[in-house]
Amino acid sequence: MHLDLQQLESAGYCMVPALLSAHEVADLIKIIEVQAQSERGRGGVRDVLDNVPALRAIADHASVRSVVNQVLGEDAFLVRSILFDKTDAANWKVPWHQDVTIAVQERHDAAGYGPWSLKQGVVHVQPPTTVLEQMLTVRIHLDPCPSSNGALRVMPGTHKLGRIDQDLAPDYVREPETVTCEAVIGEALVMRPLLLHASSASTQPAHRRILHFDFANAVLADGLAWNMRSRA
Repeated sequence: MHLDLQQLESAGYCMVPALLSAHEVADLIKIIEVQAQSERGRGGVRDVLDNVPALRAIADHASVRSVVNQVLGEDAFLVRSILFDKTDAANWKVPWHQDVTIAVQERHDAAGYGPWSLKQGVVHVQPPTTVLEQMLTVRIHLDPCPSSNGALRVMPGTHKLGRIDQDLAPDYVREPETVTCEAVIGEALVMRPLLLHASSASTQPAHRRILHFDFANAVLADGLAWNMRSRA
C-alpha cells in the first residue's frame, strides 16, 4: 500500500486512496448496522473494537498494517478505536485542536504526564510530546465525505509545533492554508495526532461513518501502561 511519507513528514497528513475495497466497506457497514446499534451513542461508538468484536480484524488488515508499519514499524500496536457517525440527528462541529490524550491502565504520577482525567471509567492522561510523536492516526471512510458532509480540516505542518495550548490553537490556523480532507468510500486519512484539525457541521447531512484508529510505538514512563483493551 503506497503511502506518501514525504507529505506525511512535512504536512502531518496524507490521503491513501482505496485502503479498503467497496466490497470490504459494505461488509463492515453490515456488521456495524447489526452489531453496533446497542452500543451506539450520539455520534458513534467509543472503543468500537471492544464493543463489536467482529470488527477487530480490520485493525490487522494487511492494508492498514502496511500503512502503520511504514511509519511506526512492525512493533506498533493499536491504542484506540472509535466509530464516528455524523448524521442529521448527530451533526456536530469540532473546533481546532490536537489529539493529546491517551488511555492508560491506571494512574501513576510521572514527570511530564498530566493533566489526568477519567472517561467512561478509563484513566486518561496527556503524555509528553515524545510519546505523541510516536503515534499515528488512520481514519477509514465508510461513506462519501465531501466538504458538505463534515470532512476533516487540517492545518498542515502544525504537528511540528509540539503540544499547543488549546486556548491558543486558533492563533496557529491560517485559513487560506487549511486543507479540507474530502474522501471517497474506502479512502483513508493518515495523520499525526499533533496536527491541528477541526470539522464543521454538515450542510447536507448524511451518514459519515469513519473508523478511527490510533496506533503507537512508544514505551510509557514509570510503570504507566497503555490501556490495551482493543487488542484482546
